[in-house]
Amino acid sequence: MADFVICTDSACDLDTKVLDSLGVRYAELTFRFDGEDGEYTNYGMESKVFYDKMREGGIAKTAAINSESFIALFSEVLDTGADVLYLGFSSGLSTTFNSGRIAAGELAEKYPDRKIEVIDTLAASAGEGLLVYLAAEKKKSGASLDEVAAFIRETAPKLCHWFTVDDLVYLKRGGRVSPTVAFVGNLLGIKPVLHVDDDGHLINVSKARGRKNAIMALADKYAELAEDKAGGTVFISQADCKDDAEFLAKVLNEKHGVKVESISNIGPVIGAHSGPGTLALFFVGSKR
Repeated sequence: MADFVICTDSACDLDTKVLDSLGVRYAELTFRFDGEDGEYTNYGMESKVFYDKMREGGIAKTAAINSESFIALFSEVLDTGADVLYLGFSSGLSTTFNSGRIAAGELAEKYPDRKIEVIDTLAASAGEGLLVYLAAEKKKSGASLDEVAAFIRETAPKLCHWFTVDDLVYLKRGGRVSPTVAFVGNLLGIKPVLHVDDDGHLINVSKARGRKNAIMALADKYAELAEDKAGGTVFISQADCKDDAEFLAKVLNEKHGVKVESISNIGPVIGAHSGPGTLALFFVGSKR
């Protein structure tokens, strides 16, 4: 049985040290600020610096990964004699996964004896990261590429993403809410509660009055949907609002006995669309 390497992309929002420790290879999405020449990778600017620039009015534009980048990444693995399992950023939010799929198709002819499996996680940020983590843990237990791929395909439809944002202006820019809704919502302190649906699209589900109520709404969704409330693996990600993330982790521990496995930064590529103050909760549920 050939060895295999798990590959992903930087939209997973796992720290590079974590990815390295898991043995996961990754390709980089990029971003730039309007009016500036410099282009950055998702890990190329400190989180605090990025979100402060957004608060000052900077508008960041993101770019998906092209197929050439994936060809380079996959080829490095295939040249060692290992197979590739790529877990990609939701096709409902980016063309990145399709680039990975195209690269796999092109490389299949060059490496006929190697296997290149690509899976659309239909996930984003640390939701994608949680699937990558679970895949790496499964591989560590001795599972084959086919077994890990089957596990991820079974788990991805149950991977819950629930999040809230602190300022509706960023969702307005992305067309997720109307200018009127954004203005009135910010005026009244309304915080949306959103999730990523079965097709990997971002959906506005409900509204909460005030930040604390929005955070408690995330904890309520955990109580409603979590498959293993006390023993499941839970990730939280945050956009320069670590205190809120730690408060959510405390609530989950006190109410359900769960220990949050990871609190990570929401990187610029995701944060450019949701803004500073975004707080997200990820876990495996009975359904999305």
